[in-house]
Amino acid sequence: MAVRQGKRTLPDKNPQYLECRYDVGFTVSFRILVSDPLADEGLEILRRECAVDVKTDLKEDQLVSILGDYDALLVRSGTEVTARVIESGKKLRFIGRAGAGVDNIDMDAATRKGIIVANAPEGNTLAATEHTMAMMLSLARSIPQANASLKKKEWKRSKFMGVELNEKTLGIVGLGRIGREVAKRAQALGMHIVGYDLFISKERATQMGVEALSLEELFRVSDFITVHTPLTKETKHIVNSRTIATMKDGVRIINCARGGIIDEKALCDAIRSGKVAGAALDVFEEEPPLSSPILEFDQVITTPHLGASTVEAQQNVAVSIAKQCLSVLKGGSARNIVNAPIVPAEHADVIEPFAILAHKMGRFLTQMVGGRMEKVELIYSGELAALGNNTRFITLMAIKGLLDPILQVPINIVNAEFIAKERGISISETTTPDGGGFKSLVTIRVKTDIMEETMSGTVFYKGRSRIVAIGGYTMDMIPEGYVIVSRHLDKPGVIGRASTILGKGNVNIAGMQVGRIKPGEEAIMVLNVDSDVSPDMMDEIRSMPGIFTAVFAKISDTLI
Repeated sequence: MAVRQGKRTLPDKNPQYLECRYDVGFTVSFRILVSDPLADEGLEILRRECAVDVKTDLKEDQLVSILGDYDALLVRSGTEVTARVIESGKKLRFIGRAGAGVDNIDMDAATRKGIIVANAPEGNTLAATEHTMAMMLSLARSIPQANASLKKKEWKRSKFMGVELNEKTLGIVGLGRIGREVAKRAQALGMHIVGYDLFISKERATQMGVEALSLEELFRVSDFITVHTPLTKETKHIVNSRTIATMKDGVRIINCARGGIIDEKALCDAIRSGKVAGAALDVFEEEPPLSSPILEFDQVITTPHLGASTVEAQQNVAVSIAKQCLSVLKGGSARNIVNAPIVPAEHADVIEPFAILAHKMGRFLTQMVGGRMEKVELIYSGELAALGNNTRFITLMAIKGLLDPILQVPINIVNAEFIAKERGISISETTTPDGGGFKSLVTIRVKTDIMEETMSGTVFYKGRSRIVAIGGYTMDMIPEGYVIVSRHLDKPGVIGRASTILGKGNVNIAGMQVGRIKPGEEAIMVLNVDSDVSPDMMDEIRSMPGIFTAVFAKISDTLI
């Protein structure tokens, strides 16, 4: 992710357009559009450093007409960020959702353009959890209906006979942050918790006090069902006439997640028939649902999408998305990127150092090989092999490193794989438990139309990374700075003559690695040098007797 450099001349008519001066040594200017209401705490963070325009209730055409001037767009659920909107953002690098869901953002369009999309899922977790519990308790005891009745001067106690939650079975569809917090609180009420989540193992569910079931089993055994999944093609209408038919008679259903997960027509039919005793809905297929028949049922409790509507939640999500936005615009990353792999917290200490190493190895390899790149293989060995899909972040960082030196378009972990495939480069990943003597090892094999090259690296204690093999030659190389790699005949004088050429050019050698398989045959030399090496000097080194190939490479030691 490149940092925008240089000082921009600003029009007088926009005096709030601020310059942002960072410790990277130059001035940067950014503009941010906030198209949905955002808490003042988040706006204040942004305004300390950048120009911020708050323009809400924009139609698509209005958004398209102005978005080209902005580096970032921050939204909540009100703004539809369509492919057309995204295409109009010529400078757009970040789309932030101040909340959990991102179904109002065209993720494919953003990914194609390399725009980072991030959300703030933790900020409203407790607000949504507590709202779910309030809805479930209200549903069990008909509290809103009883309140409305009494305010009409009625005293109809028998009409509002409730049920206890104690010893009832609560089915939680989706054991993410909110689902887990709901489970924790429901356990305190004496409920038996069953859950369904494709990404949570039975062992992990058991640790949370949840019995993991299939979706079909969950629907069949639950007295109360609450859904906590995003709205996707797979989750749309998972509660429908067919699945409701498999549920217990008198089941109660809660949705404080996303409208569309429940087929509202099927739910109305089931309430009308008595199959479903009641429902509590905070979200709807169409919002506002003013013409929906769901509002006509006394057995249905409704609230106008209030799950995240607490003072604390709105402050939390605003602060979170503001900080992530600034980080990305300054060339860093975001904590909650949703269109790229997320590094699980429990594996971060392993994955992140290897991702940095893979990025450097990728940059190094691209400058070593000739020809058109055709295939890239990532091989994960040792303990890395046991991380499964969690190595995807490492793979994307390696691809980013491979493409950075050769393409003019901005490359990041969002669009790296898409751009590689667009250019006909096939990407594959393999694993092997054998680390070749190392606890963990990552190997990148690159094949072009004229050659093939491999490189292996590992990370030692406290993130110390090393390249330990190039093309089958073992070494112990620090992957940073300026590097010369030569393949030469293993005989006296070759290395000395190369050093003499560099000395004449006032290039200091900081370190040297030499590898060979058999004495007197081909060997490899890797020189870490302190400065750039001119093309003329490299040509002189290549012309030396005994030198087969020699390349100069710059290994980035940052991820910007």
